[in-house]
Amino acid sequence: MAAEAAPPDSDSENRVAEAAILFKKMLDSGNCKPNVVTFGTLVKGLCANGNNTAAIQLLRKMEEGGCKPNLVIYSMIIDSLCKDTLVADAHNLFSEMTSKGIAPNVMTYTSLIHGVCKLQDWKEATRLLNEMVSKHIFPNVFTFSVLVDTFCKEGMVQEAKSVVKMMIQRDIEPNTITYNSLMDGYCMRGEMDKAKNVFKVMLSKACMVDAHSYSTLINGYCKRKMVDDARILFLEMSHKGIVPNTVTYSTLIDGFCKMGRIQDAQNLFSEMQALGQLPDIQTYSSLLDGLCKNKQFPKAVELLEEMEGRKLDFNIVTYSILIEGLCMAEKVEYAWDLLCSLSIKGIQPDVRTYTIMISGFCNGGLTCEAENLLRKMEEKGCSPDGCTYNTIICGLINNNETSRAVRLIEEMVERGFSADASTMELVINLLSKDKVDPALLAFIERPG
Repeated sequence: MAAEAAPPDSDSENRVAEAAILFKKMLDSGNCKPNVVTFGTLVKGLCANGNNTAAIQLLRKMEEGGCKPNLVIYSMIIDSLCKDTLVADAHNLFSEMTSKGIAPNVMTYTSLIHGVCKLQDWKEATRLLNEMVSKHIFPNVFTFSVLVDTFCKEGMVQEAKSVVKMMIQRDIEPNTITYNSLMDGYCMRGEMDKAKNVFKVMLSKACMVDAHSYSTLINGYCKRKMVDDARILFLEMSHKGIVPNTVTYSTLIDGFCKMGRIQDAQNLFSEMQALGQLPDIQTYSSLLDGLCKNKQFPKAVELLEEMEGRKLDFNIVTYSILIEGLCMAEKVEYAWDLLCSLSIKGIQPDVRTYTIMISGFCNGGLTCEAENLLRKMEEKGCSPDGCTYNTIICGLINNNETSRAVRLIEEMVERGFSADASTMELVINLLSKDKVDPALLAFIERPG
């Protein structure tokens, strides 16, 4: 299957860079002429790191040096382009390849089908399928798995199930990836009985279930607030000899946190580290959110400091969790201090962070501070969105600042944003009262 490429790590990028330097020395010396295998190895490394431009440039150097690119090299670049949804470029390279008499194979077509499916271009996916069959290139398990995965991600589980049936009818055995995708599709729809049935089918087949399978089903249960079922499944993994990975632990920790079972989450957090599974940014963020929502701020701050000490590559989302928690606990001053400290850490607040802080100010009756922050975020190059305006307008109305609210409503409309349901409800409630701010009434009654 044309699976998603893993983000390149710095070591991998460094090795490819070193290989490229060595390769250039080979070319410059003229003593050692690289062959198609040498070119292919370097193209593979560049594609693995998502460096499509350099891969294509290397393809051109092959041609200039009289070394004819083969199907493998073309297919690697086409696959890399499709993973980055650069489908038009992939199509161009595909046309170039076929015009040179290089016939595509099932993996070339599978990569293209994967690319167009990511763009939801079902018509083109069907055309490619028909074209490959007309050339007597028949879809394999990877091709069908791409379709199953895409249909499930789009919520089209019935279509995905039909593809699986078609595979079986053609004596193509669905693999772990196929079944995992189908199970995930049912989980996304909350159809846990059907998801469990797929899981049982996988269990009935030897070596079919992996850690990802368990993580998928555990996530489905957690999303439906069936955390005890998720925990039973988690414990079952060890009996089956399958080691939970960081994703599995993070999923269940998040489930516990969302159910307010912070102690269970913390115990699992400690367990994973004791067993050698390092928490990632998602694990920490889930636990941090749970601690904040349960008003355990000393532990939340301690956890944040631990994250900073580990020098994890986390972003504004993590800090926004703590800022929101502090605001909800009416610790607005601490939230503001944390927001102000971000510039020292080299982190730029985004529109959601500013909106959270504006909401905190409004809930604390600090409407002037809220409006000042609205202006300040603009100065910092972060434009407010519709949610920001609705948040501060609701805050002003709730604090009986209707004249200022009307001014911001007008500003919001001029910027192309509209009032959401909460804002409209507040406005309607105000209009139903005997005493209404004339400015608000004039705004509501104005033509257009």
